[in-house]
Amino acid sequence: MMYKLIISCCLLFSLSAQSELLVDKQRFEMDEFTTFGGKTIKQLAVGYESYGELNSKKDNVILITHYFSANSHAAGKYSKDDAQAGYWDAIIGPGKAIDTNEYFVISVDTLVNLNANDPHTITTGPATIDPDTGKPYGLTFPVVTIRDFVNVQKALLESLGISQLHAVVGASMGSMQAIDWAAAYPEWVPRMISIVGSGETDDWGSSMLEQWSIPIRLDPNWQQGNYYDTKAPIEGLTSALMFITQAALTPEFFNQVAQTNDIDHQKSQALILQDINQSPAIVTWLHERAKQRAALMDANHLLYLVRANQLFVAGHQDELALGLKNVKAKTLFLPSDNDLLLMPYLAKRAHQILIEQGKHSELIELEGNLGHLNGVSLISQQGQKIKQFLQQ
Repeated sequence: MMYKLIISCCLLFSLSAQSELLVDKQRFEMDEFTTFGGKTIKQLAVGYESYGELNSKKDNVILITHYFSANSHAAGKYSKDDAQAGYWDAIIGPGKAIDTNEYFVISVDTLVNLNANDPHTITTGPATIDPDTGKPYGLTFPVVTIRDFVNVQKALLESLGISQLHAVVGASMGSMQAIDWAAAYPEWVPRMISIVGSGETDDWGSSMLEQWSIPIRLDPNWQQGNYYDTKAPIEGLTSALMFITQAALTPEFFNQVAQTNDIDHQKSQALILQDINQSPAIVTWLHERAKQRAALMDANHLLYLVRANQLFVAGHQDELALGLKNVKAKTLFLPSDNDLLLMPYLAKRAHQILIEQGKHSELIELEGNLGHLNGVSLISQQGQKIKQFLQQ
């Protein structure tokens, strides 16, 4: 099968049918926001999208929390001519698993969103102008956490008169937000779906995340984050995206790339035998696609997202079991059986703790050859289960 690859973390593959939804990016602002770490962010702004209609009781709301390099464009298109629909268009829409004829579905751009240079993303982060100085924040921007993403979403929902969710659903970093919602605000969340997710970032995961930061910090154009008036560290950011891409996929997929992209392995090997500056064809293929994505992203924002993920434990307590103690939601975990990024044991641990605490929790593994990306591109395989779970 041919796959059209668009680099992100976790990446997006275009496998969905033509979308019936047309959506607009909307803007939410706060004069002041206090972070989990006790710092103040002034004039905060994030973007959001919504699908379907909010009912009179305002109790049909499903919050979609997005993954590391996504934004709030979870479904639909901005115009009929758009080549690509939102990343979960296969399961969000009229008559789909997350049925917009029944639910009001909303998704919010995170703080420090990676796509800071994308015109369809609204986010506050290091690239934003600090109102106190008139210059980009750079590394003076406060460290933020998954809880901060959740709290901004909560403030937005409250501004719309919403006081409870029907469910929160998220993949990858979105799953972290979803389970933290259930832990932090149990009265809000009767149902939570975690897809290719985790209840916490363990030491293995934290070390892997740090690998994504290193190329940026080593890029001479990074300049300790003070590059906004000069040349951005694109090569460092590109290298980081290459690492992210490989972690999100599988050996099986990479070994198929040569066939699906007409890569001449023998010619590639001959070139790298003669010239140490040449790269294997698969590396060139990976680099080119990462560099395309890097143009819409910001290197400092990636560093801040890495730190938010490194700090993550659901409930933000000293240990996961304590953090999950207040969860009241029915939970559904959909890990990918060959995920090399957020390996299935992470979801299984959170699921087992919830079971031991007497909570309602289910776990079903996704299948496919895309590893972590099974949770984006092949999510429709569990569409019926998602639909049924939302009706419980």
